[in-house]
Amino acid sequence: MSLTDKAIEQIRELVRTGSLPPGSKLPPEATLAAQLGLSRNLAREAVKALAVARVLEVRRGDGTYVTSLQPSLLLEGLGGAVELLQGDSGALRDLMEVRRLLEPVATALAATRITDEQLAEVERHLDAMREARDDVERLNAHDAAFHRAVVSATGNESLLAVLEGISGRTLRARIWRGLVDTRAAGRTLAEHEAIFAALSSRDAALSQAAALLHVSNTEHWLREHLRSLESTTAS
Repeated sequence: MSLTDKAIEQIRELVRTGSLPPGSKLPPEATLAAQLGLSRNLAREAVKALAVARVLEVRRGDGTYVTSLQPSLLLEGLGGAVELLQGDSGALRDLMEVRRLLEPVATALAATRITDEQLAEVERHLDAMREARDDVERLNAHDAAFHRAVVSATGNESLLAVLEGISGRTLRARIWRGLVDTRAAGRTLAEHEAIFAALSSRDAALSQAAALLHVSNTEHWLREHLRSLESTTAS
């Protein structure tokens, strides 16, 4: 472990143990360095790294604060990393596999917890998707909102942040564009309708099965699409 890594770990430990709780202000750089037995340069580098990780927030002219430490904030960087992986076909396959492992179970959990108001929100996005059958941009936006509303109904912020992160906007747009071009959008809309119907009945097993079918079909389409691109490039 490098000296910088050790410095990061020392500050992270203060946050973890509650010595620096969410919203608290860090001591001035010189004081923090002295308290931790670090050089000012190491303390500065550690603070920078933890600010990038969204653990700390540097407020110019005011000081450095511990953030809210909410999962949605700390896992925010996952989405950016996924967007950077759009050109890596192997990584895209892996991401779809992770989504297949997590989203059906999340949908089953949502079925046991979803409120009438949350169900109405899911339905609103489903209606919007029906109206935007040939508009990839709108389909993409409401598709993402549909799934976000479903997973939000679990009440599990960490699960929501992870699934939001791995379902990149660029990837969703690519899939919807391909589905519209191949006239498969109608089938995918029907899969969303099946998920909504299962949620409406509060049937966890049926909700999981409907979500698994949807994600598996999407994964199959992506794999075929990537395979055809690789074949074209090879030839």
